[in-house]
Amino acid sequence: MQPVIDLSPKVSDEVRRTTCYMCACRCGINVHMKAGKVVYIEGNRDHPVNKGVLCAKGSAGIMQVNAPSRLRAPLKRVGPRGSGEFEEISWDEALQIATGWLAPIRAKNPEKLAFFTGRDQSQSFTSYWAQNFGTPNYAAHGGFCSVNMAAAGIYTMGGAFWEFGQPDWDHTKLFMLFGVAEDHDSNPIKMGIGKIKARGARVIGVNPIRTGYNAVADDWVGITPGTDGLFILSMIHVLMKAGRIDLDYLARYTNAPVLVNGDPKSPEFGLFLRDDAGKELVIDRATGKLTPFDHPGVRPDLAATHRAGGITHRPVFHQMADLYLDPQYAPEAVAERCGIAASRIRAIASELARVAFDEAFELDREWTDFRGETHKTMTGRPVSFHAMRGISAHANGFQTCRALHVLQILLGTVEVPGGFRFKPPYPKPATAHPKPHCKVTPGAPLDGPHLGFVQGPEDLALKDDGTPARIDKAFTWDNPMSAHGLMHMVISNAHAGDPYKIDTLFMYMANMSWNSSMNTRGVIDMLTDRGDDGEYVIPRIIYSDAYSSEMVAYADLVLPDTTYLERHDCISLLDRPICEADAAADAIRWPVIEPDRDVRGFQSVLCDLGARLGLPGFANEDGSATYADYADYIVNHQRRPGIGPLAGFRGDGTQAGRGDPNPDQLNRYIANGGFFVTHVPDAAAYYKPWNTAYQDWAVGIGLCDKPQPYLFQIYVEPMRRFQRAAEGHGDRQPPDHLRDRIKATMSPLPIWHETDQTGNDGFPVHALTQRPMAMYHSWGSQNAWLRQLHGHNPLYLPTRLMRENDLKDGDWARVTSPHGEITVPVLEMTALNENTVWTWNAIGKRKGAWALEPDAPEATRGFLLNHLIHELLPPKGDGLRWSNSDPITGQAAWFDLKVSIAKTTPPQESLPAFDPIKSPVGTGPKTLRWKVGP
Repeated sequence: MQPVIDLSPKVSDEVRRTTCYMCACRCGINVHMKAGKVVYIEGNRDHPVNKGVLCAKGSAGIMQVNAPSRLRAPLKRVGPRGSGEFEEISWDEALQIATGWLAPIRAKNPEKLAFFTGRDQSQSFTSYWAQNFGTPNYAAHGGFCSVNMAAAGIYTMGGAFWEFGQPDWDHTKLFMLFGVAEDHDSNPIKMGIGKIKARGARVIGVNPIRTGYNAVADDWVGITPGTDGLFILSMIHVLMKAGRIDLDYLARYTNAPVLVNGDPKSPEFGLFLRDDAGKELVIDRATGKLTPFDHPGVRPDLAATHRAGGITHRPVFHQMADLYLDPQYAPEAVAERCGIAASRIRAIASELARVAFDEAFELDREWTDFRGETHKTMTGRPVSFHAMRGISAHANGFQTCRALHVLQILLGTVEVPGGFRFKPPYPKPATAHPKPHCKVTPGAPLDGPHLGFVQGPEDLALKDDGTPARIDKAFTWDNPMSAHGLMHMVISNAHAGDPYKIDTLFMYMANMSWNSSMNTRGVIDMLTDRGDDGEYVIPRIIYSDAYSSEMVAYADLVLPDTTYLERHDCISLLDRPICEADAAADAIRWPVIEPDRDVRGFQSVLCDLGARLGLPGFANEDGSATYADYADYIVNHQRRPGIGPLAGFRGDGTQAGRGDPNPDQLNRYIANGGFFVTHVPDAAAYYKPWNTAYQDWAVGIGLCDKPQPYLFQIYVEPMRRFQRAAEGHGDRQPPDHLRDRIKATMSPLPIWHETDQTGNDGFPVHALTQRPMAMYHSWGSQNAWLRQLHGHNPLYLPTRLMRENDLKDGDWARVTSPHGEITVPVLEMTALNENTVWTWNAIGKRKGAWALEPDAPEATRGFLLNHLIHELLPPKGDGLRWSNSDPITGQAAWFDLKVSIAKTTPPQESLPAFDPIKSPVGTGPKTLRWKVGP
């Protein structure tokens, strides 16, 4: 009597394999097709990133390409900015308008274009376009995301976490996470944690909030926000005092034995002793003589000093001992500020050392180092770390991230079995990266790449008169080591005319009028502000997005992008590849479906615009387009001879890394599942910065043009150069109001400094956001499946604050900061730092955006903490504009927010409530339902 059910229905007529874009994980997916439409998405089991695993976001991609919020055609504003009043126009008219605005800028003042892109994955391409346009004002989203993590890692050890490297999941026995939410690299981390826990490895999570990865950790450390660096340096204190550090590793592979000028009266005070060739010098233990660090057979001495010309030179290791053995870093001295008992700090440090040294092991694998010494085995230290935005998005984030890298190095757990491993094209030293360029010539390209790694004051992006060359003030005395730029300061600085006015703001995939900006209300006012002449202070805004986001309403011209299954994308070794520690890998996306709207991939639009503007690299001598579209660029562009965006199937189709363009390259990728992999040889798998086999392999596939072995930089000499300038040395001097800050914060050894920015008393509570695992930035929040998981967001309060404020679940609270106020619903959470509140990020939406109904929960009960944050610090009374950023890199200090909490009468909806904006796509249907095929 049971009903007959078909347990194996026909799912699809065809499977097309490509790369997911529901987050930045870049998993491989099988897109099932029926009647030419997407019916089902699953993980690709052959893919090196996810090996078939797919999360809720990836599966919900089908709803992304059917979203009612998709833009349908180019738009020209016909009402006031912010009204959402547009008319649809043709692509030819849209590109004529854009060319008409941009061509005069390029001919006379290229810096009047500010071109900034959001969380796209084509930054090597967009930066190439901007460089050829000639504007110095280009960057991507890293400045308000995790530049502290990336820059600190590269300056210290040649790479950082996530896209730069990964734990050795096969051998690690203790895994420690700092400040990691659930939206980045989620599938590989979930798979890795599952693998190590299955064999009994221990996981320690350090985060004020216990969700996601921290919820499955064996130990959760609910640290006080912004004190991670202090906690890490205290563990370094404990380890050094106990002698539980890897001295051999420090001597061989780091600059701990490099000699430093110790005479305060010398102009070289604090700088390295070098030979005539510029190489750092050490004392050889065998001979007792000065020797270049890379001399064959040298055994660097961590203890020896050298005196010459009346100056004593001491090794970096001495400086470390002086600093970190100081009682200020003792657990008892930091416990109260960190919110971690001194005994627990000691216990965690002890456990790290126990696993690293007492559970060390050997791999029977021979390798030869850069000094020519052959080692019969590889020593494994099975402790690994991972960290992300949680420790990065503070004004002390750069030094905190550096401290974590130094902790790894002291334990000898970087690039060894069981530890942290780099992913190609990393590791590479900071000196192997370009330096930032800012020389503007009307009608010509910029003199080099916009972004890079400065080595001293001479590399700053300053005009001849000493003023900032860039609109965001990146690479200036305000933020010397910016690396990724300061996207969160672009609109504010452009509006203020500080350092100068711009003509056109050109943005891609950056929701700067809502969840991607600090001071949301203020930014909206800046975008709509008019001068005394009645014209907008920021005269023109061009914006590209696939969806009707809040930012669309503030554009004068909208260039509609495709969804990720409708276009070509290149996940390139020149940019943000999908490599694993054992392999170099890259990938593509390709149009598995054709758009049913009048939209174009943004990268192809840039190719067209570049040709119309006559940009070098995009237009031929006869004026014709160099590339028909982005797919043509991917295949035929060469950054260096034989090196292009894709490393696979080059030349005759068999060459990896280096080779001539192959016209069949994209087809080969498609046939291979959308990706390419070439494996690191076994002998080159570990010790990559110093392993001759790896260095030769990297040259062979085009990651670099010559071997580039280097020492880990525990002591970052470029930072000392900036300090020396602040002390009055050198031709380039900082302004007087920044001297003390540079001297205090730019220590060449990692330090910790307070970041309390309240400006006055009365804001005692830390406030944070986290991105939920089911969403990525704001894109997923209008996804019909995913918004059922997070349709609105409460503010989570710890038990203590709930009781002190007489709150219970479902009550509402007024939350106030030095900048603003919100009124929101609250829920109690016990697994939370007792003086911290938090909420999910980017859930709240503005009425009229994303094709949501006016009474959608995202627009009525959802909210943003952004209204409480400002891109500037509270005024100090000196008349200056102080960026709410890390003083070294300029990363937005999102997580330094402090607030007060008070119970209040429930309003009709979350406050502040903004007026609705008119949507160019209207609202979606009440019920989103369709059937594909029979």
